[in-house]
Amino acid sequence: MDTDRYVSPLSERYASKEMQYIFSPDMKFSTWRRLWIALAETEMELGLKQITPDMIAEMKEHITDINYDVAKEREKLVRHDVMSHVYAFGCQCPKAAGLIHL
Repeated sequence: MDTDRYVSPLSERYASKEMQYIFSPDMKFSTWRRLWIALAETEMELGLKQITPDMIAEMKEHITDINYDVAKEREKLVRHDVMSHVYAFGCQCPKAAGLIHL
């Protein structure tokens, strides 16, 4: 499965490679991860003591290596795309799993 570009008959005919990437699964899910990291960083700045710099660093290590297979299997159980990706990200970041999308 191509995850670095959006695929449809229209995109294959009319969209540039750059535009296909903007709408790709890789861009979508790495953006979610960047947002979850920004949220955790802000919560830490606001004084949530359970969030540590180690947790943030662990999350930053896994922004782009998205484990699609784990998310796909989890989505079969929970039938929710966001929560399946929260779970998959948590599998890669065990220290930070409890704060992702907090």
